[in-house]
Amino acid sequence: MSQPWQPQPQYNPGNQPPMPQQPPGPPPGFGAPPPAQGQFPPQPGYPYQAYPAPYGQQQPQSGKPVAAFFLGLLVSVAVATVYSLVMYATYEDQSKNTAQAMYVIHALLNGAAVGAIVGLVGRSSGGARICGAILAVLGGFFGYTNGVVLIAFDSGWIGSMVRFDPFFPAKNWFGSDGVTQLIAVLALVGAAAAAWGLAYAIGRNRR
Repeated sequence: MSQPWQPQPQYNPGNQPPMPQQPPGPPPGFGAPPPAQGQFPPQPGYPYQAYPAPYGQQQPQSGKPVAAFFLGLLVSVAVATVYSLVMYATYEDQSKNTAQAMYVIHALLNGAAVGAIVGLVGRSSGGARICGAILAVLGGFFGYTNGVVLIAFDSGWIGSMVRFDPFFPAKNWFGSDGVTQLIAVLALVGAAAAAWGLAYAIGRNRR
């Protein structure tokens, strides 16, 4: 009687362990292919979520240069108007040195007030600082010339001034001697510097 057929052992030099059989994969067209041996399956992606910057690294907040300009204009007009009224109310008792000191103080106060508002609202805007410096110069100038107009109106020669010398307030502001002219110009330069410097300092701290 013949012996049953037995499978012949495969040729295996070195008696290496047999390779494990791969599990059957899904039919073509269904699902992703199975991961290879020794690899992990791909992880699903997660939606991106933005987190706020850590403390001390906040993004700088942009200022409002247009609002800073109009608020600075309002403050400059207010300070200049107060100075014009004080000048008009006390011009009879003022000496030349007192009038010049009041003018310089007013110009610096105008620049400081405008610079503070521009720095608070405009923050780090360079255009707002430049506008603040210009507003401070105009406020210092028109604060004096408007005071001269009020004095002319009170003295009764406002009509003659308008008719024959409409630029008399500006000429009176500039003066006729070198010292007065130097004080007039330097006061406005100080007003512009005060406005720009204070706006820069406050705006830098509010970034």
